[in-house]
Order: sequence, then structure tokens, then C-alpha cells
Amino acid sequence: MPEKYKRKSNTKCIQCLKPIYKRPGIIKLNMGRVFCSQECFGKSCRNEHPCIICKKPILASAHKKTCSRSCANKNRTGISYNTDRPNDKIKSQKTVRLRLIGRKGKRCEKCGYSNVGILQVHHVDRNRKNNKPDNLELLCPNCHAEKHYMEKN
Repeated sequence: MPEKYKRKSNTKCIQCLKPIYKRPGIIKLNMGRVFCSQECFGKSCRNEHPCIICKKPILASAHKKTCSRSCANKNRTGISYNTDRPNDKIKSQKTVRLRLIGRKGKRCEKCGYSNVGILQVHHVDRNRKNNKPDNLELLCPNCHAEKHYMEKN
């Protein structure tokens, strides 16, 4: 193209600082935010924050602290996880049930049903925290339901 037809740059791309020409009305309309290409516009719209380990940029919309699994592993070193389960109700209730089967036998105390797999622990005073042997009964599901629902009526 001949030199007389080339436009002189009148502004710079705000992303890559490349000198470009834009019509003055477009510059005013966009309040000076002009870009040389769609790619630079896209880069300016990205909301990024740095990885806490390697400082590589991560998209903020991903809600991540680290950029990769290796950085996550480096971030996690030194953290000790609590592996014992002090408040595990299922484990403690299972222990109570097994202890009760050992003491009182493998039968329902009310009807004598002998399928050990379905026997349930019934708290006589209805307090689940009171696991004293004299407060516990081994019952089949039918007898257990009777204790809870038939006695209320």
C-alpha cells in the first residue's frame, strides 16, 4: 500500500501497547479502552490470580489456590490429618451391639428370633447415651417397633 494511504497510529492497545489507529469517536465511546485484536480484548477480560506456590496465573473463576496437582501437593506438605475417629457413632454402636450379643446370646430377648444379622439394640430408658448393660436389650426389628410404637398408644 502506498505511504499516503496508511493511517498514522493515534493510540495504543491497552493490553499489548501496540500502536494502532482507531477512529476518534470509537476511542471516546470506549473511554480510551481500545484493543488491537479480539485476542487482546479477551486477555483483558480474564480475571486471574497467581498460584500460591509457583505464582503462575490461574483463572479466578476456577476458585483454585494452586495451578496443578504438584503445586497442591507442595502446599499440602506438613499438614497432619486426624485419622482416629473419636466421634464415630456407627463404630461405637456396632461395638455396643457386638458386646451385647456376646453377653445376652444370639436371640431376640422378647420372641426368641435367632437371626443375628438383624438384631437391634434397644435402650430401655430411651437414652442412646446410656449404654449400661442393664439398660440394653437385643430385639428383632418387629419387637423393637412394638416397643417404640405400640407403647405410645
